[in-house]
Amino acid sequence: MTSFAPDSIVLNRKLPLWYQVSQSLRASILGRSPRDPLRLPTEEQLAEHYGVSVLTMRQALKELEDEGLISRHRRRGTFIEPSVRRGAPVRLLGSVDAIVAQQSGMTTELLDHGSVPVPADLAEHFPDLTEVATYHRLRSDEKTGEPTNHALNHVRPELAARIDLDDLVRWPMTKVLRDVVRADISRITDTVEARLADPETARLLEVPLLSPILHYTGVTYDADGRVLDVAVIHYRGDRFSFTVTLDA
Repeated sequence: MTSFAPDSIVLNRKLPLWYQVSQSLRASILGRSPRDPLRLPTEEQLAEHYGVSVLTMRQALKELEDEGLISRHRRRGTFIEPSVRRGAPVRLLGSVDAIVAQQSGMTTELLDHGSVPVPADLAEHFPDLTEVATYHRLRSDEKTGEPTNHALNHVRPELAARIDLDDLVRWPMTKVLRDVVRADISRITDTVEARLADPETARLLEVPLLSPILHYTGVTYDADGRVLDVAVIHYRGDRFSFTVTLDA
């Protein structure tokens, strides 16, 4: 039987290895194609794939099992659950794979894209540019079709020129920039605040006007401190929670 092939990962020794592996595998599972097999490789094969010990791999798999993403069966192996749990909390621990994971696992519709003058409130992030490329997407629950969030990305034009729109329907922007465009992503800063839904957000997310939403801003930097992308995402307040874990 053919096994699911997860993405590779470059491990950061400053963060728990089991956490990084679980987030990378989580992103692979949530971003998989419907045609991909549900069976996972063995613990030993996965440990070799990620370059970690079997004990670390086992801990990562337990995290995903507790989330309801996989099920483990004696003698049969480990399998991806055909449907994922709704409303799972987003855990932010500072790795790029954590950001990819939080953005995965939903049906995505590209609403519009194009070039616009740099918005005044983003001018500090793009001091060397007069225009940025924008991509507006709506994400919905794969099972129910219910809208969960809408995202507006502002990307440097030279990177946007190498983006395939089909990739943005399948994968989060962070994954496309890192794994397809091969942008040198060094860090991502996240800001989350409570807001009330404005008319556009209420319409897109199908919630009453002035309903509570989570307003997320993610700024992606390269190793030289240059901003590559600014993502502004509005999440339905009744569908998401954010948990921040600080690594001691």
